[in-house]
Amino acid sequence: MTTDTSAPPQDGSGSKLKQAITGPLLFLFILGDVLGAGIYALMGTLSKDVGGALWAPLVLALLLALLTAGSYAELVTKYPKAGGAAVFAERAYKVPLVSFLVGFSMLAAGVTSAAGLSLAFAGDYLGTFIDVPPVPAAIVFLALVACLNARGISDSLRSNVVMTIIELSGLVIVIVTVAVMMGGGGGDVSRVGAFPAEANPALATLSAAIVAYYSFVGFETSANVAEEVREPRRVYPRALFGSLATAGVVYVLVALASSIALPASELSDSSGPLLAVVAATGVPIPDWVFSIIALVAVANGALLTMIMASRVTYGMAEQRLLPRLLGKVLPNRKTPWTAIIATTVVAMLLTLVGDVGTLAETVVLLLLFVFISTNVAVLVLRKDEVEHEHFRVWTFVPVLGVASCILLLTQQSGQVWLYAAVLLAVGVVLYLVARATRGRDRTDSETPAR
Repeated sequence: MTTDTSAPPQDGSGSKLKQAITGPLLFLFILGDVLGAGIYALMGTLSKDVGGALWAPLVLALLLALLTAGSYAELVTKYPKAGGAAVFAERAYKVPLVSFLVGFSMLAAGVTSAAGLSLAFAGDYLGTFIDVPPVPAAIVFLALVACLNARGISDSLRSNVVMTIIELSGLVIVIVTVAVMMGGGGGDVSRVGAFPAEANPALATLSAAIVAYYSFVGFETSANVAEEVREPRRVYPRALFGSLATAGVVYVLVALASSIALPASELSDSSGPLLAVVAATGVPIPDWVFSIIALVAVANGALLTMIMASRVTYGMAEQRLLPRLLGKVLPNRKTPWTAIIATTVVAMLLTLVGDVGTLAETVVLLLLFVFISTNVAVLVLRKDEVEHEHFRVWTFVPVLGVASCILLLTQQSGQVWLYAAVLLAVGVVLYLVARATRGRDRTDSETPAR
């Protein structure tokens, strides 16, 4: 990595927003997005593909995520006032439909992710307290999230720090309890390298990397706060790469601990795999303690995701990229109620899929299109000179980033492609409706009154 030093630094001064995000706060912000609820739900799904070698797809997914992170580091520091992947696409390609699809892919990925998290919430973690069918419980959970969203619940840096600590504490409990188990002569270390007997290790790792990749997404949302970061040129790359590396280390340790504590067959049968791991260690931690931590992590992830999705929907409606109906706001609460209802209903429908792994793969598929766009945009925008210093990634990194995304796309199932295609088709229809409405409004405004 190198830094372009062709001009004096101008790290976003003159912005209307307050530059209140320091390096440590940005690190925790990104870490909180990345080190989220996915790892609490997906360890069992990974074990179906790679058996006890859970660490392998996580390491591969981390390396692939770092490639695209390099492109984000360059574009965010080059355009610190930009709004993320959709704006990068608009600058690079200047084709409205392309930039819309990039933005809508982010929106669709968020709604799909919330559906998967709601199913994780309604699984074994909730089952510690009450025995209810997963899909109805997930739908009720999303309705409650929508109510909180409509009341004006919003994220802040302080609450993000608290939630990150809670999420991290649960993962530390997994690692420590398994270490205690090993100290007492328990567990089976030989399982950490054991792939399923019928599996090809390389192909199994690549296939599982699709799901593992879901555990690392979230870093891309940090592009939306670039304008509020102090000295983004210096701070952003360090926070981005540091948070991804930290999450990778924690994930690998959790993966090793899970394999040592339980055989793959038991992990794959649980919708609350980390709860099963802690219980297997024999360490006297009540199930309800760890379940509460996991539920808080999952609920927080779903709430923040739905807040983001509803606000993106509202913003696109305000820009006439989606029907204006989605831009209505509650008069007292000042929250986008129609956008909240629309995104919640879609998430509820997606819970009918009933499988967290499939929804996670759909999220990854949608984000891979976003990441391909961003990696290509880095190369296209190299000709666009700016008057301040910015991070510059080696040229081969975005090239490898595109190749890695294409590689992961080839591993997706036809069912996942179908779900993603349906979501994007809905987006195109809404775009055309909004465009037709915008054209009609323009015609009416130009028609002289009689």
